[in-house]
Amino acid sequence: MSGARGWCFLTERPDDPLYIILRSKREATRFQILVEIAEHQPAVRQQEVAEKLGITPQAVSEYIRELVEDGMVRSRGRGRYEVTHTGIEWVLFNSEALESYARHVTRDIIQQVAVWTAVAAEPIKKGDTVGVYMENGWLYAAKKEQSALGEAIMDAAPGTDVGIARLSGIIDHREGLVHVCKVPRIQRGGSRNVDTKGLLAITGNAAMVGAVGLEAYIALESAGRAPDMFFGAREGVIEAAFHGIECALVIVDEEFTDFLKRLETVGLNYAIHDLIAR
Repeated sequence: MSGARGWCFLTERPDDPLYIILRSKREATRFQILVEIAEHQPAVRQQEVAEKLGITPQAVSEYIRELVEDGMVRSRGRGRYEVTHTGIEWVLFNSEALESYARHVTRDIIQQVAVWTAVAAEPIKKGDTVGVYMENGWLYAAKKEQSALGEAIMDAAPGTDVGIARLSGIIDHREGLVHVCKVPRIQRGGSRNVDTKGLLAITGNAAMVGAVGLEAYIALESAGRAPDMFFGAREGVIEAAFHGIECALVIVDEEFTDFLKRLETVGLNYAIHDLIAR
């Protein structure tokens, strides 16, 4: 993917989750009720759900009945419910779409009115018109023309933080490629069954490396490349890639498919590497 990201939301397609959730009060309520059931299952107090959502208990009961009929909720009798696998997938699908929309709002819309923080690449004076650009994952400001321009709100020495207001244009940058490296769970050999040379070759070119699963962490250490991230590595890698950093995520095989779906949802480019030794 090259250049800045393009966005197209609320397309009015019948399968567009943003159109469904943001435009349809009924679907928004179904979404909220599913979340409430997932949070409090199996004992779901319909009165409390109704008060929280601002609807009647009768309406909550009707929504739950429909969700049961649609296979998204399973009834255990006497006010006991649980979200099914189908319901969880529906919530996750719509949650990820809403997250992408929120990212678009905060990064592409609010930037028009917010004060942004950048690193001063040279001496800057309050009121200077500066170009804002991304380099190695960091936002910089300099007194040269860029595709995004703003106004400095303070004096700043080189290497210090500076506030930029009235930012206009598009910050030109390329999103980083994510290398997804699959390793086996311990039941299938764990770190002992990893192509260590291949792992080192791939991660050696990545500026940021994360590990998911102890097998992945130990495989990286055995290859001589300690991971930069372990806890929260999935989202850390995604955030770094959005900032233009080439990343690698070494991940156990049972988590592999879900992470690929996450990358597809947020629109990042990736390369797959199966490092399970044959």
